[in-house]
This record gives sequence, C-alpha cells and structure tokens, in this order.
Amino acid sequence: MPDWTFLTNHAHVLLCVVRDPEARLRDVAESVGITERAAQRIMTDLVEAGYLERTRQGRRNSYHLHPDLPLRHPMERETVIGQLMAVLASPTTGHAPRPSSQHEDMTTTAQ
Repeated sequence: MPDWTFLTNHAHVLLCVVRDPEARLRDVAESVGITERAAQRIMTDLVEAGYLERTRQGRRNSYHLHPDLPLRHPMERETVIGQLMAVLASPTTGHAPRPSSQHEDMTTTAQ
C-alpha cells in the first residue's frame, strides 16, 4: 500500500457505502484496508455528522447519503458531499480532466 493517498479513510468508507448502501461493515473494512472496528468508528462519525442516515433492515443496516451537506474543510465548504461522491463513484468517461486556472471555482469543474 502506498505511503499516502489523496482521500482519507472517511472518504473511502463513504464511497464504499455510496456504491453499495447495504454493504457489510466487514466488506467495507476489507475494501478500504482498515480494521472492522476502525470502519465502525468511521461509519459512526459519518452518521453523527449527518452525512449518512442508517436504517435497520432485519439484521443488516442500509445507509442513505445526504448529498447536500458541505465538505468539512474550510477550503472545500463550497462543495457538497454529493458532488464529490458523484465524481468518485461514476465510471470513467475517458476524458482527460480539464486544466484549471488559479482563479477558477473548483465546484464548477466537479458537476
């Protein structure tokens, strides 16, 4: 595994749940490369912060993303979590990313 990645474990867990809202915690942990306990703590963080809503369905949980909540870092507050997840969860289009200028609003490039 690389020394660092561009996304946090929180982003990776959220991406797993967006791709499969009924994913088992064990599977999420394995996909992200963390322990089940760490995945559980991250899921709790995401639910408590309001990004995810947990619904119990029998013995399993299902999760729903609240896409209109802003990202947490002050530099990213203009972008909502749904925009980020849409970019990350979508299949590649084969198009190269558009170069951005220093003054371009990054929220417009992620639509």
